[in-house]
Amino acid sequence: MILEIVSPEAKLFSGEVTSVTLPGVDGSFQILNNHAPIVSILEKGTVKITAPKFNFSKEVASKFTKVNEQTYTLEINSGTIEMKDNKVIVLAD
Repeated sequence: MILEIVSPEAKLFSGEVTSVTLPGVDGSFQILNNHAPIVSILEKGTVKITAPKFNFSKEVASKFTKVNEQTYTLEINSGTIEMKDNKVIVLAD
C-alpha cells in the first residue's frame, strides 16, 4: 500500500509500506495492505512505519527515528488519517 505523511511544513514521507501503526483517540491501531476504508482522528503519539526500503529527503530525515532496517517511527502531536483504495494519507501536526 502507499503511505503519504504530510505536515503543514512539508511532505514528510511518500512510499510503499507493508504496515503503519497510528495513535488513535481510542488507542493505537494498525493498517495493513487492503484495509477497509477508514477516516480517523489521531492524537499525540508515535507513528510506526514498516517498509522494505525508505527514502527520506535530507530536510525531513531528522524527524524519523530508525528502529531497524525496515521500521522507522515518527512522533506527532495530532492529526487525521484516511485509508482508501490501498492508499493511506496522514495529515500530521
